[in-house]
Amino acid sequence: MPDHRRFPNRTEAGVLLGQELARRINPDDHPIVLALARGGVPVGYEIARALDAPLDVFIVRKLGVPGHEELAMGAIASGGVRVMNDEVLGYLSGLSQNHIDAVAAREQIELERREKAYRGDRPPLQVAGRTVIIVDDGLATGSTMRAAVRAVRRMNPRAIIVAVPVAAPSTCDEFRAEVDDIVCMLTPEPFTAVGLWYEDFTQTTDEEVHALLAAANRGETTAAAARKAW
Repeated sequence: MPDHRRFPNRTEAGVLLGQELARRINPDDHPIVLALARGGVPVGYEIARALDAPLDVFIVRKLGVPGHEELAMGAIASGGVRVMNDEVLGYLSGLSQNHIDAVAAREQIELERREKAYRGDRPPLQVAGRTVIIVDDGLATGSTMRAAVRAVRRMNPRAIIVAVPVAAPSTCDEFRAEVDDIVCMLTPEPFTAVGLWYEDFTQTTDEEVHALLAAANRGETTAAAARKAW
């Protein structure tokens, strides 16, 4: 494990997580890696290299309640999937389907912009019938990952595995009932925040995401991908 039980950066976290997954996953399953944008992509890139697996980006956009945008009434995700939070919708009054559709349409524009910026003209990976590893740089509340899992589940994968370098212990435990397998390398207590468990937690840029996805498509190393992002 990293010194002081912290990861140097997302790349090194991905290398270690990739090694762990390579011990646990049968290569005959031909897994694919879906990395949550943006911070999950450097981690997912190394996992894809370790497993010799295809890599794609998976984007989740929160649907905030109008006037209270920090409260998520649902989410949309890559692949045209909308997941609603029935619990939140149940105690909202005066929120019409038109309001929900308007928020979803606005977030869909941003989702499509990001997919174009990250993937270019390459089509998304086909999920149906595949073992899918969904990757992020960490899990705090797990709301984004939960939306991603529900969205991917609707695409009829063979199995879903969640893989993160670090997670809040309770969140990691909660996911065990929602997916086929979960790998959380560190589950520190107290947890506080994902960024505390990295020495370098600099925000991943759109350019870095694009470069890593392009490099994965060409089978390049991390260093080569980084040079193209500069």
